[in-house]
Amino acid sequence: MNIRQGGISLKKLIVKATEAEDGDANQPTNDSIDKSLLKDDLYQAVNGRWEKTAKIPADHSSTGGFMDLNDNIDKELMHDLDDLKAKNKDSFEAPFSEMLKLYELAQNFKKRDADGADPLKPYLEKIENISNFADLNGQLADWVKTGFPLPFGFFVEPDMKNTQVNALFANSPSLFLPDRTYYENNNPAYNQLMPVLTKTLSQLLVLADYSSNEADEIVESAKKFDAAIAPHVKSAEESADYSKMYNPQKFSEFAKSSSHFDLTKLADGLFGKTPEQIIVTEPKYFEALDEIVNEDSFQDMKNWMLVGTIYSATGYLSEEFRQTGSTFSRALSGKKEATPQKKSAFYLATGTFGQTIGDYYAKKYFGPKAKADVEHMVRNMISVYKNRLQNNTWLGEDTRKKAIVKLDKLGLHVGYPDHIDQLEYKYKITPENEGGNLFNNMTRIGQVALADNYAKLGQPVDRTKWEMSASTVNAYYDPFKNLIVFPAAILQAPFYSLDQTSSQNYGGIGAVMAHEISHAFDNNGSLFDEMGNLNNWWTKEDHEYFTKLADKMIKEFDGIPFAGGKVNGKLTVSENIADAGGLSCANEAAKNEQDYNLYDFFINWAKVWRMKATTQYKQLLLNIDVHAPAELRANVQVKNLDDFYSTFEVKSGDGMYLKPEDRVKIW
Repeated sequence: MNIRQGGISLKKLIVKATEAEDGDANQPTNDSIDKSLLKDDLYQAVNGRWEKTAKIPADHSSTGGFMDLNDNIDKELMHDLDDLKAKNKDSFEAPFSEMLKLYELAQNFKKRDADGADPLKPYLEKIENISNFADLNGQLADWVKTGFPLPFGFFVEPDMKNTQVNALFANSPSLFLPDRTYYENNNPAYNQLMPVLTKTLSQLLVLADYSSNEADEIVESAKKFDAAIAPHVKSAEESADYSKMYNPQKFSEFAKSSSHFDLTKLADGLFGKTPEQIIVTEPKYFEALDEIVNEDSFQDMKNWMLVGTIYSATGYLSEEFRQTGSTFSRALSGKKEATPQKKSAFYLATGTFGQTIGDYYAKKYFGPKAKADVEHMVRNMISVYKNRLQNNTWLGEDTRKKAIVKLDKLGLHVGYPDHIDQLEYKYKITPENEGGNLFNNMTRIGQVALADNYAKLGQPVDRTKWEMSASTVNAYYDPFKNLIVFPAAILQAPFYSLDQTSSQNYGGIGAVMAHEISHAFDNNGSLFDEMGNLNNWWTKEDHEYFTKLADKMIKEFDGIPFAGGKVNGKLTVSENIADAGGLSCANEAAKNEQDYNLYDFFINWAKVWRMKATTQYKQLLLNIDVHAPAELRANVQVKNLDDFYSTFEVKSGDGMYLKPEDRVKIW
C-alpha cells in the first residue's frame, strides 16, 4: 500500500505511496500558476505551464514529482560512489565494501562483452538436458535453490492470521504480458505487444548461440505454455483484494495439485521436512496445474524455462544482451532508449544493497532537525485521525473502540532503520581479478537471498525490518505489521522542507502521512487488526455501511476517460480511499496551525502529483496500477472537500464543482 504509481509475494502488498520510475531533475522550473484555470482544472492550473516545457528523458517513460527527486538522489549517490570506489574497497566495512565491488564489476562492460553468453550457457544446458519429469523431480530442490524458473513458486512471509510467525506460501508464475486482461477479449494491446516480445526473445536466443529457426520454435513453444497459464491466474483487479490471498491448505492436500511434480519431495529438500500447512495465494491456478503442466506440455514448459532464464539474465550479461533485453519493456513504457550503462550499474548495485545505500544516504543527507519535525507532524496526523474516529457518526461503538486501538498501536518509522538488514552482510562479491563475473555474482546473491527467506519458515517475524530503502522517494503502510514508514528520501521539497510553510508541508508530506494512516482503514487494511492479523473486527452493520461508502468511491473514479482508456474504480479503490482520508485529515491538521493558508495547501497537493508521461506508460498504469492516474488524484479528491470550494470560490458550472450529495467522505 503505497503513495507512488504502479505494480506475488506479500512484500509487494505493502501499501506504498506511488509506483513511478525515476525522472530527470534537469527540467524547466516553470512553476507559475495559471489562476484562470483554478476553478476548472486544479492540476492544469498548477502544472500545465510546467508540462508544456518539461521533457521526458530518452531513457525514461515519465518525469516530474517523485521521479525528479529520485533522479537528484541518484546523481548525488553516483557521484559519491564514484569517488569512493577509487579507494581501497576493503577499507570500508561490509556490506558497503561489497556494494562498491559490485558497482565496479557491473560497470566493466569490456569484460561483460568479452564473456558474451558464456556465463549463462551452463544453466541453459541444464534445462536442455532435462528429458522428463523423473529427471526434473530428481533434482527439483537443487533446481529451486539455484534459481531456475518453475510454473509455481514458494516464499516465506508472515502468516496473515498470525503475523508473529513466518509461514509458507505458494504462488503462480508471472505472465509474459503485464496482466491476464491483455490475453482476453481480443485486447488490442496483445496484438501490439506480443510481436515485440516475440522478436525480443528470439533475438536473445540467437545471442545465446541458438540458430534463428531454433530460436523461433522455442519462443512459439514458450508462448503456448504462457497462454495456457493466463486463464487461471488473477488479474490486477482480483489481486487487489488481499484477503483472497489467504487460502491455507494441509501440505499433503496441496501436494495433490500436481500428478507430475513431486511437491512433497521438493518441500523435504527445501525445508528439511514437509511443512504441515501452506497458504495458497491463487487456488484456482493450482486446481488447474495438472491441466497446465503434464506430459503433453513438458517440452513447452522446458522452452518456457529457457526463455525465462535468458530474459531474466539480460541485465547481467553483455551490452548487446542488455540492449536487446530492454526492447520489450521500452515498447511497454514508451522509453526511447535503454538506461545508460553507468546508471544501470548503479541501479544494479544499489538495488542489491538497498539497505546499505539507504543507510549511507540518510546519515549523510538527512538531519535530526527534520526527523524531529516530521515525527511531530505524524503525531499531529495521528491525533487528527483519532479525534475523527472518536467523533465518527456512522461507526458503532464497538467498532469505533477497536479502530482506536488499532490507531494507538500503529507503528512509526521515520528516516532510516536502526540497522542494515543482516541479509546484505551475507552477500560476498568475487571481483574480476579473482575470477568473478557479474552474472555468477548476481546468481549467487539470488541463491543466498532465497536460502535466507526459506530459513525463516516457522521463525518469529522481524517487525523492525524495513521493506524499502531509506534512499527511496516513497512511503508505505505495512498491513501485516500495522506500521507506517517514511524513508528519508521523501522528506524533501515539494513534499517537505523546513523552508516551506506548514500548509505547504501538510499539502505534501502531511497528506502522504495521512494517506498511509488511512490504509489501516481502507477496504483492505480494515480487514487486519492492531497486530496486523487478518481478523474481522467490524460489526456486520458497520462493515456493510463502509462497503457502501467504498462503492461511492469506486463510482466516483470508475470510467473516467484517460489516455485512450478508462479508470477502473475497483482496481484503484484502496488507494483512492487512502488519498481521500489523507487529504481530508491533512487539511484539518493544516488548519490547526497558526500560519495556515489553504491556498498553499491545495496548490502544493496538486504540485506533488506533477507528472508528464508517455502514452504507453499511462496506458500500462491504467491496466495494472492500484493507483488512479496522478492528474486525477490531484483533481478528483479535492472536489470532496468543502474547504476547496471556499478557498477557490468554486461554484456550480465550474469544472471543479461536484454536487454536495456526490462528494465522498469516509474518514
